[in-house]
Amino acid sequence: MTEAPRVRLAEAEVFERPVEFRFPFRFGSARVATAPQAFVRVRVEDARGRSAIGWSAEMMMPKWFDKNPGLSPEDNVEQLRASLRLAIEGLTSLQAQTPFGLHAAAEGDHHRAAAGHGLPALVASYGLALLDRAILDALCRMTGASAAGAVRANLPGITGATAPDLEGFDLARFLSRLEPGPRLAVRHTIGLADALTAADLAPGQRLEDGLPQTLEEVIAAYGHRYFKIKVSGRPAEDTRRLLAIAAVLDQRVDAYRVTLDGNEQFENADAVADLLDRIAEEPRLEKLRASALFFEQPIARAEALSRPVTEVARRMPLEIDESDGDIGAFLRARALGYAGISSKSCKGFYRALVNRARVEMWNAEAGAARYFMSAEDLTTQSGLALQQDLVLAGLVGAGHVERNGHHYVDGMAGAPAAEQAAYLAHHGDLYESGSGRARLAIRGGEVTFSTVLRSVGLGSSVEPDWAAMVS
Repeated sequence: MTEAPRVRLAEAEVFERPVEFRFPFRFGSARVATAPQAFVRVRVEDARGRSAIGWSAEMMMPKWFDKNPGLSPEDNVEQLRASLRLAIEGLTSLQAQTPFGLHAAAEGDHHRAAAGHGLPALVASYGLALLDRAILDALCRMTGASAAGAVRANLPGITGATAPDLEGFDLARFLSRLEPGPRLAVRHTIGLADALTAADLAPGQRLEDGLPQTLEEVIAAYGHRYFKIKVSGRPAEDTRRLLAIAAVLDQRVDAYRVTLDGNEQFENADAVADLLDRIAEEPRLEKLRASALFFEQPIARAEALSRPVTEVARRMPLEIDESDGDIGAFLRARALGYAGISSKSCKGFYRALVNRARVEMWNAEAGAARYFMSAEDLTTQSGLALQQDLVLAGLVGAGHVERNGHHYVDGMAGAPAAEQAAYLAHHGDLYESGSGRARLAIRGGEVTFSTVLRSVGLGSSVEPDWAAMVS
C-alpha cells in the first residue's frame, strides 16, 4: 500500500445553483418543486508544498434532512448552509492529516458544534460529507488517481479510528478488493403523487418536454426492472396504492424487484406489521410481495431506534436511512433487528465504506448474507453529484441504485450549455443529448459509467462553471 499523503484544507468555498423540478415530489406530507444545489470547491496543500483543487456537489433538499413541520423549506436550506459553514470552520482549523484523518479528527467536534446550533445529526452529516468528498477529489487530482484506485490503495488513509468495532478486521485488504463495475441497474422511485397511467393525469398536468411522465411511460422509455415504492404510513391507503402499482408492473415488466420506502411515515412497528400483513393477505399482490427486497426506514427516526423491530423484520428485512445520523447508527440498528443501511453521498463517503466493511464482517461471522447495504438517493442531479454518488455505489457493491433526479428534472436544465456539452464530450457513456440538453442515458434499465470510474478525481472530468453560480 502506498503511504497516504497528508494534506491540510487551505481554502473552501460554497456555491449554489437553483434546480427547478418538472413536477413536484412528495416527501411524506411535504411537496417540493424547487431547491438549490450546493457546490463546494476546496484547495488542499501537502507537506511538499503541492496544491490541488477538489469539488463536490449535492442537492439542498428541504423536508428530508429535518422534517420538523414548523420549519419552512427555506429554513431547511439554511440549516444545510450552516452545516457547511461549520464543517469548513472545523476542517480548516486542523493541522495536516490524511484525508480520512481530517474527517476522523473533525467528525466528533463537528457533530457537537452542529448540535449546539440545534442542527439534527443528519443535517450535520451533510456539511462534513461535502467537504470530505471535495478533499478526496483534490487528493486524487494531486496524485493523478481515480477515486476507485485511490480507495483500493487506501490513499485517503482510511482506518478504524471512527469505528472501533472493526478492530481485528483487515480493513486494508477489504478496501483493496473493492472493484466497482461500469454498470448499475437503475431503481426507479414511484412517488406517492406520481401518475401511474395516462388516465391518472388531471387536465393540464401533461408536460410537453418529450420525457416520460407516468410509470407506464417510464417503463417503456427506460426498460426499468427495479422499482422503489413510496408508502404513506396509512396501511389501508397504501394497500390500495400498491394494488394499482402492481397492476402496472405485473402487466408491463416480466421479472421485477421492488423495495418499499416509508420515509418515516409509520408511527411504530405495529403499523408496519399491519401493512405487511395486508400485503401478504392480498392475492393480487403476490408477485409484488415475492419481488420485495427490503423495507427502508418505515418508522420515524425519533422512534425507530428506541425498541426492537425483530418481529416485523421476520416479515421483510428492514433498513435504516434517515436514522443513519452518525457512524454508530448501524450498530444500534443491528442490535434492534435491522439488517440493512443505505449508502448516500449526502451522509458521508467514508461512513458508507465503514458500514460496508461492517456488512462484510458481520456476514462472515454469521456465515450467511444476512446484512446488506443499498444505494439510495432520490434527488441526485446529473453531473458532478450524480457521478460522485455512482462511484460510491459501485465501491459498496450495489447491483442497483435508486436514481430519480433525471425524472423530476429535465437533464442538466440549470447548467450552462458549455458545461452540458463538456459532460457529453467527456462522459458520453452516461449522458445523451435531447432537446438541447444533456440527459441521463438509461438503456435496458441500466446506466453505464466507465468514463466516471476512469476519471482522475472523484468521478468527473468536467469542472463546474463556477461563474454561473451564486456564492
